[in-house]
Amino acid sequence: MLTHGSFDLPKELLAQFEKDAGVKLQIVKAGDAGEMVNKLILTKAKPIADVVYGIDNTLLPRATAAKVLDAYTGPAAQRPSAAAMAEGADKTGVVSGVVPVDYGFVNLNIDKAWFASKGLALPTSLEDLTKPAYAKLLVVQNPATSSPGQAFVFATIAGLGEEAAFQWWGQMRANGVKVVKGWTEAYYTEFTRNGGTRPIVVSYASSPAAEVFYAKEKLSESPTANLFLKGGVFRQVEGVALVKGGNPAAKEAAGQFIEFLRSAPAQQALQTTMWMFPAEAGAARADVMKAHASEPTAFDNPASAEANQKAKAWLQRWTKVVLK
Repeated sequence: MLTHGSFDLPKELLAQFEKDAGVKLQIVKAGDAGEMVNKLILTKAKPIADVVYGIDNTLLPRATAAKVLDAYTGPAAQRPSAAAMAEGADKTGVVSGVVPVDYGFVNLNIDKAWFASKGLALPTSLEDLTKPAYAKLLVVQNPATSSPGQAFVFATIAGLGEEAAFQWWGQMRANGVKVVKGWTEAYYTEFTRNGGTRPIVVSYASSPAAEVFYAKEKLSESPTANLFLKGGVFRQVEGVALVKGGNPAAKEAAGQFIEFLRSAPAQQALQTTMWMFPAEAGAARADVMKAHASEPTAFDNPASAEANQKAKAWLQRWTKVVLK
């Protein structure tokens, strides 16, 4: 199984899958999801895996165009999904044979104690963040090196419109937005919650729940909160698929692994290991997610074909506007 570096399910659950399927599961981690798709394309003539997990809605057009996936049509591909791999999909959410496994949202997180101590009102729009009162408060990830960074840039373009989005980014540069390489640095170094100077960070809708889950002391409420602003929320959907040209002898086991990822135990576990929402319609929510991970009522994703076509130009323009 080829996956990105963030794949994480309990060892005992994976061992149970091996026992039930009568196979040995070999997990090949390939860095971030973009690197993983590159690896899939580069090894197309001689595939290194039978099944791939972690292709998301931003990378699906590339994987589809490269013809590296095989359609899967088993039970998991026929049941309703809570999220679709692309717009226009039917109720199963399956696109190009990729079965949705989980979904999440990239959005702004705030440090509640910082805002309370300063008596500063929370911003109610992205426009607010360009005002002097919010100067040097936001840290974002570079979209060229970070998937949440790219997702957030895509959301601003889809939500504000391309020209208005880049105008906003220019204003944010003038207002002292800080850009770092990746999520870990943004959240654990720059965010005020972890000793930094920035009380607003691009993170995930599940981050407040993770704060409670990993806290040393028992918390009744999260120290952070989600900000769902127009143009500031992107929905990411991750899926699993068969790899074209995979070992024919392993095809049945690969299908069983797809079924396993949509099974109740896996859908429950991924919520507090990968901090995503379960794609299986009606799947039970983990208590900490139910209590502390709010879902937005709206999000702004560009059409996947447009994002695939324009991503490179958007990233170049963003670099010019924000960094150069």
